[in-house]
Parts: sequence; C-alpha cells; structure tokens
Amino acid sequence: MSREAYIERWFVREDEVLRAVRAGIAARGMPEISVTPQLGRLLHLLVKLVGARRALEIGALGGYSGIWIARALPEDGELVSLEIHPVYAAVAREHVDRAGVGHKVRYEIGPALETLPRLEQRGERFDFVFIDADKENYPHYLEWAVRLARPGAVITADNVFWQDRIFDERIEDGATRGIRAFHERLVSHPRLEATLLPLDDGFAVARVKAEATENIRVPD
Repeated sequence: MSREAYIERWFVREDEVLRAVRAGIAARGMPEISVTPQLGRLLHLLVKLVGARRALEIGALGGYSGIWIARALPEDGELVSLEIHPVYAAVAREHVDRAGVGHKVRYEIGPALETLPRLEQRGERFDFVFIDADKENYPHYLEWAVRLARPGAVITADNVFWQDRIFDERIEDGATRGIRAFHERLVSHPRLEATLLPLDDGFAVARVKAEATENIRVPD
C-alpha cells in the first residue's frame, strides 16, 4: 500500500458527497484540478485549528475545496469564494448546497483582483485564506490576503511547486515567475511567518502577524 493510499484509508475518509463532487466536475468537462482529499482534510483541520469564523477562497472551481473549508466553519460562519467563471460558480453552488453547507458559502463572480478591493471597501476581514487560482497573480493575491486578514489569520496556497517548474531556472513563463515571486514575498513580507510543505504539488502555510499595515502596498 502506498503512503497516499494509507493516509486516505485511515485519515481522510472522503465521503460519498465529496466523491460525487469530483465526479460531477469531471462529467461537466471542467478541469480536474481540485485539491486532493489529503489536502482537503488539511484545509479542514487548519480552519478548525485557527478557530476561523470567516474564510476566503480565491478560486472556487467546482466547490470541492470549498466544502472541506465550509464544513470546518461554525454554523454562523461564512466562506466567501471568488470565481472568475460564472459557470464554474454555478456548479460550485450546486455542489455546496448538495453537501449541506450552502448556507455558509457566498460566491463573488468576476476577476479576483477586481473583487478583492471591493471586499476591503466593505470592511470584510477573514481568519483563513486559501489561494488556488491563476499562478501569475499569486503575489497579488498574497498581498490582498494580508490586507484582508485579521491578526493571527492563516493564509494557505496550493500548487506552489508548480509541477516542479520553479526548480528549473530555464523555465521563465508567467505562471512560473508568479510562483517564484510569491515565494520571495512569503519570505520577505514583514507580517508573515511562512513555510512550504512538500505535499502534492507543494502547499504554502503562513501566519499573519499583528503589526500595523500602513506600509503594506499591493504591487502594481
């Protein structure tokens, strides 16, 4: 038995609802790039460990990761999930409703870099953030996550090894450069304590410190 199979057998226990969500994503011809069950379980535990009441997800796809997150929130908690594609958001809505957590989830449709400033203008703040969207904009998403985070919040991101492209200096496409810049900002950001975990395609975890934010600027 492989390590992954052992973990899934004893610690993940993906239920019928979650399996149906993955099948539904595939049946609709959507990209099959949801987080793995192991990573979904980790998201669930992190939300609970931080005691999050409000969570932000950048990149909804078909709602698989959103279900893991929403299930960990209290009954009066809220997940705000950003998705650029209306069709994907509609599929995600169908799935979270079927999972019984739709009352905790709000979808904001449109480019995340347009939605995030509106969240700030409305004074919305979050205890947990999950970034899993276009890689070119990961550095921007990180800055906005910090701006919208409460002190002590946890910020996470998937695909931070980008299929190991970041380790090959000859690769200089926009997505790879975006992930590398994201790493540099994780290390240097004055309000973050962060690390990378060698899980799946790489997983970033950061804690937001309580220092003042006057000097924090979203990159142009």
